[in-house]
Amino acid sequence: MINIKPLIYKELEKLTDNVTDTYPDDWEHFPVVIYLEEENKPYEQYDNQEQKTYVRYKVDIFNNDTTSDMATSINSIFASLGLKRTTCQDVPDPSNLRHKLMRFEGIVDLNSELVYQQRMEG
Repeated sequence: MINIKPLIYKELEKLTDNVTDTYPDDWEHFPVVIYLEEENKPYEQYDNQEQKTYVRYKVDIFNNDTTSDMATSINSIFASLGLKRTTCQDVPDPSNLRHKLMRFEGIVDLNSELVYQQRMEG
């Protein structure tokens, strides 16, 4: 298992002070960025040791204005870590805030810390 959440947090914090991996306490200062580790599971094992780990992160952006610039910056952060964006969509929100949902994933080699992508069929 690998934990890169502290690294992600450190990078996201450069974009906004209102970053959390829990439900935000502060809904007055925008943008609000929530990031969660959705998946962290063994991808490849040998000699009874995990060698590669599949990770997937979910990022929600809330703003009282556009979310597009923040989404572009967040995409750059995850891309610099080798993680691939698999989803980016606007989500209707009853609060009338702008809400964008993003997901990023990759396969991390625990020894080299290189990030791989799953081979796509077709």
